[in-house]
Parts: sequence; C-alpha cells; structure tokens
Amino acid sequence: MSSESAIILHGVHKSFPVYDKPHHRLLQMFTPGKRSWFREFHALKNVGLEIKKGQTLGIVGRNGSGKSTLLQIVCGTLTPSAGTVEVRGRIAALLELGTGFNPEFTGRENVYLNGSVLGLSREEIDERFDEITTFADIGEFIEQPVKSYSSGMYVRLAFAVAIHTTPDILIVDEALSVGDEAFQRKCFARIDAIRDAGATILFVSHSAGTVIELCDHALLLDKGEVLAAGSPKAVVSRYQKLLYTPADKVAALREAYKREWLSTAEHPVGQEALKIASTSDVHGVVPEDPPDDGGRAYFDEGLLPQSTVRYQHKGAHIEQPHIETLDGHVVNVLRSGAEYIYTYQVRFDATAAAVRCGMMIKTVTGLELGGAASAALGFSELTADPGDTIVVRFRFSALLAPGVYFMNAGVTAHDPDGETFLDRLIDALMFRVMPEDARIGTGIIDFNVLPSIRLLGQGTEVSV
Repeated sequence: MSSESAIILHGVHKSFPVYDKPHHRLLQMFTPGKRSWFREFHALKNVGLEIKKGQTLGIVGRNGSGKSTLLQIVCGTLTPSAGTVEVRGRIAALLELGTGFNPEFTGRENVYLNGSVLGLSREEIDERFDEITTFADIGEFIEQPVKSYSSGMYVRLAFAVAIHTTPDILIVDEALSVGDEAFQRKCFARIDAIRDAGATILFVSHSAGTVIELCDHALLLDKGEVLAAGSPKAVVSRYQKLLYTPADKVAALREAYKREWLSTAEHPVGQEALKIASTSDVHGVVPEDPPDDGGRAYFDEGLLPQSTVRYQHKGAHIEQPHIETLDGHVVNVLRSGAEYIYTYQVRFDATAAAVRCGMMIKTVTGLELGGAASAALGFSELTADPGDTIVVRFRFSALLAPGVYFMNAGVTAHDPDGETFLDRLIDALMFRVMPEDARIGTGIIDFNVLPSIRLLGQGTEVSV
C-alpha cells in the first residue's frame, strides 16, 4: 500500500445466500455440493478504489446499493467474497450506534466496554472519560443501565465514545440523522476537527447537501457497482437524477453512467483503482478584465455551465432559463444587493395538475443557499394541458458575496403517489457576482448588516 493511502480495495465482491423458504437452509446443510437451495444476492460487484490519507469521501446511492456493506467490509465486520482490502490506521466506525453496548451495563461501564472494543486502553479511557460524558450530556444517567435510555441518549453516548478514540479513519453511516439540531451541529463540529487533524473520513448519507458540505470527494454506488466518482457536486447531481428517473429508464441511465465511469476511471492491476477528480468544479471562463460598465450588470458569454444535468422528462420541458434585470436585459454578471428576475418557460406535452415551479441558488461546491417555489405544497391550483406553455418568473435580491453561483430550475405536479418532478435542470445556468471595493459584509450571504461602534471614555462617547 502506498504510504499516502489509507484504504485500498481491489476487485471487492460480496455475495449473500438468499433462501426462498426457511427449511431450505437445513436442506443446504445436509446436501452440500449436490444442489444449491439458495440464490446469490450480489451486494458488491468488483469494487476497486483507493482513498488517500486525509480525504473525506461521501458515498451516495439508493437503498440496497451496497453502501453499508462496503463500510462493513472496510471496518472488518464483514469479509469480502472475493478481492482484497488494505486498511492503514485505527478505525472508529459509527455504523449502528450502540450495537456494542450491553443493555444491562450502566453508561459508565459501556464507555469502558465500547472504548476497549475501539482500541483504547483503560488508561486512555480514564483520561478521556470526562470529555466523553461532557459531550454526551446525559447527566446522572451515566450511572444507569443503558436499557433505560431513550434512543437519543443511547446515540449521544455511542457517538461520544466513538469520536474520542482519536481515529486515523472515521466511518459514518447515517449516524448523524438522529438527535436534535444542537447535538447534530456539535457532532459535525467534532467531525470537522477530526478531519482537520488529518483523519480519513468515509461518510454515507442520503442528504445531498450534507455530502456536498462535508466531503471533498464522492462516490455513487448502485446495485453494488460504482457508477460515478469525482467532485461531490457532480456525483450528487447524477445520484439525484437516478433517483427521479422513471423505472423503465433506470437501466439505460445506469449503463450510460457505467460507460462514462469506465471511460475515465483507471482499472489496472497493482495501480490505483480509483482516481477521483479535483474538487474544483467551476465551469466556464470568467474574464479577467470585465468591461467598464460603471458597475452595472452585464452578460458574459463565457459563463456557461458544463455541469448541467437534466432529469428524465415526464410530460414537461424547461426552456430558456436566464436572469434578467428589472427592465428586461439578459445578464449573468450581477451587482451585489441589486434585484433581478430569474425566468424560464415550461412547455407541457401532457395534462398536469397542481403544477409548481421552483428555483435554487447554489455555491460552486453545490451547497444550497436558498430558493423558492411558485406555491406552497398542496396549494397550487395551476393545471396545464398538452400544448400549454407557462412563463415562470422569480424576482430576487442578489445578497451574495463576490463569486460564482449556479441556478437550478424544476417543475412538479401531483400524481397518485404524491408530487413528482416533470422536469428538472441541475445547474441550469451560472452567474457571477462582481466584487465591490467598499464591501464590509463577510461570508457567502450579505445580510446588509449595518455595524456601529461606540467608544466609551471618561465622560465621553465617540461613535466610530
């Protein structure tokens, strides 16, 4: 294994026997080799990847895609049916929090039990016990049997133990979807600290925004196969398209993803099995010397996204997404704080009821900053017939820091299973907010904060 590698998987395959009837297990035991009384379920198929030290890899995929199986193989709780796994460093795994707890033991006893399972000595647990209990914040319940804990208390204690092992590799499988918001934020802050200390992180989540915000690389699994790898923004866009593709189109889309992946990935024996692209995903050319327009918004022909992803049409087509000034001029280089109109047309091929349209502004990394819908869920009275075209307009204020941003566009309608996308464009367009010399706002969003300072002296007050 390369000294720069934390984890390497070569041709990893995992299959499980599936028995149609319970007594078939018994028949298989007494007739080995004569007949197979089971079907094989292939959870992972020839997965090869290399994860460098210090990387944060987000793994996304539909239910049953093999994400949890992959993590368990990396942890060593499952053995691959074929292939090899090499892991360097101490692992802390947040798979099923608290599975190593004894329900009859107190919280204190389980801290020592679980900490030893995760590789800590008793002396190390003694040193960190106060930090663990402070983080868990379950008070006097630390001396009570964990069988009396609420699910939230259980999770708090399990998470607190796992993240105080100073891991070289941290593995998180949807564990952060539990607990209240304050505890979740504390968990993310701790994960950030572990990442900043140089640990490698594998993170599984159905939350696209969390993967984009937390990870610097991403992997898309489906039916046990790798379909895409690269920047979180690009991979999550493909994952979302796969989620909303009609069932009869999924196979074709999977094959398209696999062809694209195999054409760009490297699969030589003894070399790196997975090369993940740079996280920089700014597409289009931003002119170094914008025209002298007196600070007014203008249109830059080079600002064209190359990361656009369109969902499968379901009777509607989004067309001509663009940004206009209030007097109707098409622009994509905006002035911070000014108002603009994001607009597009939707052409219908089929009848659609309870039609809603939406927009979303995102950062270069794909972090969703905010957006709007044309009506609240369940309150749209718009019905469109075949041949109809509607014009959608969203007036918004560009309360953003200088930089490049992306826009989504989507149209939904009611169907028997609820609301569904008729069409959706990820990264429909990109725009840039021009810099301002006198800007005092910090961060991504400019809240138009008006600061004031008073210098309090002896008998005098001076405003600054």
